[in-house]
Amino acid sequence: MKKMFYLLSVLCLSCLQGLRAQGFGINELGYFQLKGVDVMVFDDIYPEGHQSGVSLIMHGNRVATNGDVRFEATPGQWQPVPVQRLRNVDAGANTITTLLSFPDTSRHLTGFNPMIYPDFEFSYTVTVLGEGRSIIISVDLDRPVPENFLGKVGFNFELFPGALFGEPWMMDDISGIFPPQPNGPLMNLTPNYSHTGNFNPAGLADKDHLSGHNQGYSPIKADDLIAEPYAVGKRLIIRPNDPHNRFMIESQSGDLKLYDGRMNHNNGWFVVRSEIPAGATKEAVKWILTPNIVEDWLYQPVIQTSQVGYHPSQAKTAVIELDKHDVLRHKPVLIKLTAEGESEIFSSEAKEWGAFLRYNYLKFDFSHIKDEGLYYIKYGTSLSSIFRISPDVYDRGVWQPVLEYFLPVQMCHLRVNEKYRVWHDACHLDDAQMAPTNLNHIDGYVQGASTLTRFEPHDLVSGLNVGGWHDAGDFDLRVESQAGESYILALAYEAFSIDYDATYIDQNRRLVEIHQPDGKPDILQQVENGVLSVVGAYKSLGRLYRGIICNDLRQYVMLGDAAAMTDGIPGNADDRWIFTEDNPSRELTTAAALAASSRVLKDFNDSLSIQSLITARSLFKEVQAPESAKAAKIQAAAELFLATGDREYRDYLLHETSFISANIERVGWFIGRVEKAINDKQFTRSIRDALPAFRDKLAAQAAETPYGIPYRPKIWGAGWDIQSFGYRYYFLHKAYPDVFAPDIVFNALNFILGCHPGSNTASFASGIGQRSATVGYGLNRADWSYIPGGVVSGTALIRPDFPELLTFPYLWQQVEYVLGGGSSHYMFLVLAAKQISNY
Repeated sequence: MKKMFYLLSVLCLSCLQGLRAQGFGINELGYFQLKGVDVMVFDDIYPEGHQSGVSLIMHGNRVATNGDVRFEATPGQWQPVPVQRLRNVDAGANTITTLLSFPDTSRHLTGFNPMIYPDFEFSYTVTVLGEGRSIIISVDLDRPVPENFLGKVGFNFELFPGALFGEPWMMDDISGIFPPQPNGPLMNLTPNYSHTGNFNPAGLADKDHLSGHNQGYSPIKADDLIAEPYAVGKRLIIRPNDPHNRFMIESQSGDLKLYDGRMNHNNGWFVVRSEIPAGATKEAVKWILTPNIVEDWLYQPVIQTSQVGYHPSQAKTAVIELDKHDVLRHKPVLIKLTAEGESEIFSSEAKEWGAFLRYNYLKFDFSHIKDEGLYYIKYGTSLSSIFRISPDVYDRGVWQPVLEYFLPVQMCHLRVNEKYRVWHDACHLDDAQMAPTNLNHIDGYVQGASTLTRFEPHDLVSGLNVGGWHDAGDFDLRVESQAGESYILALAYEAFSIDYDATYIDQNRRLVEIHQPDGKPDILQQVENGVLSVVGAYKSLGRLYRGIICNDLRQYVMLGDAAAMTDGIPGNADDRWIFTEDNPSRELTTAAALAASSRVLKDFNDSLSIQSLITARSLFKEVQAPESAKAAKIQAAAELFLATGDREYRDYLLHETSFISANIERVGWFIGRVEKAINDKQFTRSIRDALPAFRDKLAAQAAETPYGIPYRPKIWGAGWDIQSFGYRYYFLHKAYPDVFAPDIVFNALNFILGCHPGSNTASFASGIGQRSATVGYGLNRADWSYIPGGVVSGTALIRPDFPELLTFPYLWQQVEYVLGGGSSHYMFLVLAAKQISNY
């Protein structure tokens, strides 16, 4: 009997597995999968970035996300999000259940970007069940929605707009086309702002200030004026014409409503929503989600190469990304374009690399091909982009756009012209007022109980309306961005002796003319621009600033000309605010940057060079460094010793020999530049003894991926981290070429230029390479445009295993530009690759 029972159990389990094979089941990574369609359930944790809740990936594209309960029909990045309490995957029951609750008190009027939570506390579960070829989504609340929040609380599902413009939808007997711009009519609603909770009495954000004192539009209020829904009904079909992207939502509870979230947030998405009915708790919302399944679909092989190309002497390897179920193998073929036509140059079996993320990978090595020309690679029916092999591949239009376009466009306090075009007028000439105390502002800016200066809140601080670059599209000036940018540029000037002039920059006339040479090296003018801001503020305040940022949220989200943010007249309500902080690590890394900048500014701007060095010395002397800031103090000492040769800094470094060798992973990249100048045998031996283990660790990290570089994104794309990694590695290779081979420098550069995971193989460097990120999160993002030489954050990871780089200007974690790294690290890597290739 027991044996029969066992056999029946096995048979039942086998039948169940067979049925699951025909329908959605939970895979080993904990999400639902059926052939080419995946449904993730609260794997991600970034709802304000459209990356959380229930997500739908269809045949290689994420089409919908953020399936969750929200207080608004069309929320933006500033609206309240729940806190996730528990997530349970039950493969036996084929369910994923997530417990969440409102409010998240850790974000109410506090945090990096404070939110305002309505006065309704509740918990709820979202249960997702795989049932055949459909997904059942149900929401249970622990209490009914109060009357004053009826119509406010509902389940939202956000649809990616970039793939929907011009595409059809059907709601019951109504149909329509998704428009490229939001259209009226609009409707007025009572905002949740009127019912704010008191969940965090210690919160330091100013609710009234965040809302613009409740006068006019404010992005903190997303529910007072919204577009009327395009349609209301029980069954919605998205893209009925496209088998790869068609899906249907049926509501078994309340109505479905289709909204356009771009009406009150430029960066909004389309939203499908069901409101929680009065009195409902159990199955307050119940949807059936049915994506169309293309039975024989396989991910099209993707060939990943540098979009720019290769120097003849460097290693050349294409990475081929395959569906895990794709067992067919082709021979890759390298094809050369000639005046007479195409010619097959080389073909061989690709080397199996193995599995990474959700794909299998092959590698095709054609390093022995050195003839100059234009090439592409063919694998089956897949083609790579066209790239060059040439000794001058890095000589023109590859690193120069960073200096020619990106850095000039980002310059603050100046008018930036490009022949007929004005990128922006002279801006922020009224900088800046001292920030109020005890304030939790936006974007991570916090002012404590004191300004830490002689200035009182709202006092005008002079000397701030000169120099600096806008950080991405946010227009603020963070000290690490300003000093860090100057630092990278200074080290690039020392390493590569760049004497390139394509730009007229006149700080006195507050004028930049792109492509109008002025007889001065552009890179030194840019170093000067960063130092002017940092040193000018230090002289005025008697300490470093944390940063300078707009004073309200409406200014913060402004798109377009930076000069429109304030009126340029000091002392009124639109002035930006300057913040200060005690942060020994940041202060000491700034000292390092100023010391390095002082070296390259000598004989270019001697006065500023002296001031920069004086500031660096003062910071080194005055800032008390706890153990957590010791590495930063060592960095400052290293740069100061290179700048001055003073025994004080040499003695400090020698005194910290044990710490340096024990922390070689953190400090090795800059210690390598100073070690020989110190000229101490014991110090050198200690450093040398620590290097092999560090080298082996880096080699192990590089081997984690088929790209020869560690790819470990959290929320943001990993491009900036990889560039920083390659930039630091260059100094290890340069100082210790017998220990550190140059491969990682090239691998990091190739990753940025297109050899990275996912179907979008665009170069992260805008305007560089055959295909590049020409929709970027910069000041012109509202125009779906880009800034040449800007480098986007790059391919992000939709957890747990889907690499994604969307063409969408408002997805900051994938396409944002940045200062203090990003573009300047990229430029550095190109120059490093050029230098190493010509050894």
